Amino acid sequence: MIKIQETIENNFLIEVTPNSSLVGRARIIFLGSLSFICLFIGIFFFFMGAVLILPFAGLEVAVVLFCFYLSFRWSQQRELIFLTNERVKLERGHLIREFTWEEFRTFVIFNVDLDDRENRHFSFQSKGQKVSFGEFLNEDDKLDLQQELKRIIAQLNALGPGL
Repeated sequence: MIKIQETIENNFLIEVTPNSSLVGRARIIFLGSLSFICLFIGIFFFFMGAVLILPFAGLEVAVVLFCFYLSFRWSQQRELIFLTNERVKLERGHLIREFTWEEFRTFVIFNVDLDDRENRHFSFQSKGQKVSFGEFLNEDDKLDLQQELKRIIAQLNALGPGL
């Protein structure tokens, strides 16, 4: 998902996050109902005499919760791209900033590479250093991001230096 805002005149902030189908309270309701059903079935079989079903039902719930935790943790990624007339700044992290890259905009090249399957890969390149971003986006979002970045860069280029 891509959110673009112009913070101050000709200063742009682009927030890039993966698509997330479950957020907030919906996650808790879904996982709670899934756990309840599985444990209810395990308890039912426990009272019917199949004692070994209940521990495996508990193990199944634990594995499912762990897998969903990993999935939800992955979906909390986000990248912030700050574009001004003077600088380009990229911040990457989950809930806190884990990586920061900043460079003068005049030295930065926006690259769009296509692989064998026609998937887009974005990167900023400056002084021999290549920093990729937006790897978790789907192709539609990547196309939108590419068009928006080109529009913003063209708008900033039209301003001229120092404005």
